[in-house]
Amino acid sequence: MDTKGHAAIVTGAASGLGAACARKLAAGGAKVALLDVNIDGARALAGTIGGIAIRCDVTDPDNAAAALKDAKAKHGTARILVNCAGIGPAKRIVGRDGPMPLSDFERVIKINLIGTFNMLRLVAADLQSAPELDDGERGVVVSTASVAAYEGQIGQAAYSASKGGVVALTLPAAREIAQFGIRVNAIAPGIFMTPMLAALSEDVQKSLAASVPFPKLLGQPEQFADLVMHIVGNRYLNGEVIRLDGALRMAPR
Repeated sequence: MDTKGHAAIVTGAASGLGAACARKLAAGGAKVALLDVNIDGARALAGTIGGIAIRCDVTDPDNAAAALKDAKAKHGTARILVNCAGIGPAKRIVGRDGPMPLSDFERVIKINLIGTFNMLRLVAADLQSAPELDDGERGVVVSTASVAAYEGQIGQAAYSASKGGVVALTLPAAREIAQFGIRVNAIAPGIFMTPMLAALSEDVQKSLAASVPFPKLLGQPEQFADLVMHIVGNRYLNGEVIRLDGALRMAPR
């Protein structure tokens, strides 16, 4: 699908991977709606790329539906959904203070997995009756998984479970909504220079980069966004989870 002229939704668009995707899509001529709970950050970026910012809690079905309705009123039916909203707190299953609070586990699952599914189902429902494009295509969904879905480290039980769910969701979703001409893919990034990593010391950043086989660098959000753009444009990519990690395989800790 050519992004030019089409409406796109990016969740978690105020920073990091989501912000890079919003910029890249806008540069490709898409009409981008930046959805985030951080509405000030989303507005600041939207103002620089000609997009619109809408506050959205991806875990709230009513709020998410209202956000998509608002985006549709301004840009038309969204042909592209990029799910980047997520959190990644680290906590052991059993720590010094006892077992992990169940609410902590639930929060990560709710935002990373249920939020992804929530947006997918709502966008797909709206897209099923949209006019067909080339080869019968109507739209494309790209979600964010993680290499932690495969090699979760100690302290990542909740995060790994949530991203493993995104991985497992991709193929059955692609198979089910293929009938509507909607493709579903995901990217599993390795160690990327997100705001969380940017807050770490330079020595820690260098140590993390050194663990990547090649290139020995932290991934840049723009590289993630480049892959999103390729997925959107390559109509034969469907039902895939693509690792973007420099051949990294995470150690236990």
